[in-house]
Amino acid sequence: MAVTAAQVKELRDRTGAGMMECKKALVETGGDMETAIDQLRKSGLAQADKKASRVAAEGKIALATSADGKKVVMVEVNCETDFVAKDGNFNAFADAVANNALQHGSADVAALMLTTLGAMTVEEARQALVAKIGENIQVRRFESRSTSGVLGSYIHSGKIGVLVELTGGSEELARDLAMHVAALNPKFVAEQDVPAEFIAKEKEILIAQAADSNKPADIIEKMVSGRLRKQLAEITLHGQPFVKDGDITVAKLLEQNGAKVVGFCRLAVGEGIEKQESNFADEVMQQVRGG
Repeated sequence: MAVTAAQVKELRDRTGAGMMECKKALVETGGDMETAIDQLRKSGLAQADKKASRVAAEGKIALATSADGKKVVMVEVNCETDFVAKDGNFNAFADAVANNALQHGSADVAALMLTTLGAMTVEEARQALVAKIGENIQVRRFESRSTSGVLGSYIHSGKIGVLVELTGGSEELARDLAMHVAALNPKFVAEQDVPAEFIAKEKEILIAQAADSNKPADIIEKMVSGRLRKQLAEITLHGQPFVKDGDITVAKLLEQNGAKVVGFCRLAVGEGIEKQESNFADEVMQQVRGG
């Protein structure tokens, strides 16, 4: 049977697949729309499986906030190239996934992938997007916070996302602190949050570094203590100079505003993913040689 332009458009709208793929699927299924949809989804799954082993270290941190501002979710969705990270379809998918995470309160990524986006699950929508865009796309992780206090969030260029929870203070202060965490990347809130094992190891390293100074043991102890205090200040939110006013520490800022940091989380796109380094000239020569 002849396939009409209207049928192709409907199939495209429902699956996001390319025009030629839609026409081919309709021809092969005798114009049966539902069977064509199933066929395209199966095809998308096959393509997704083929691309799943490719490194996806680019992408976007997407944010979703409840109407009352008391719950916020950040989701990291990865792709292979920065070009696709700027694609409208990719960004719409990432934002939709963040909204699903907010609405459904999923326990983990596996549960999130089973929630629905329109007529598809998130996983089916991911597979369809892989087929459409041609890159490996993964929903890697998400962080969520709910509070009766104050939540602040900040997304920097879609690449770094931060959530900060306060008791006391204001939304403006929480957002300023989220910007601070994005910029200076503290590892802990306060010195008492730093694990004893971490402190012991750092002290051991500092003692070894100072051993060659030929100074008396009591002087070395003072040197090590001073350097350790400085290092702990650098890795704790309380100890860092506030990014918008370097004359005060974050601890002093919180004291001035009658606020306390309950906790924070920071996501950066691709952190911890081993990126494949490539030499463009070598790749071209390999192509020329037929390698």
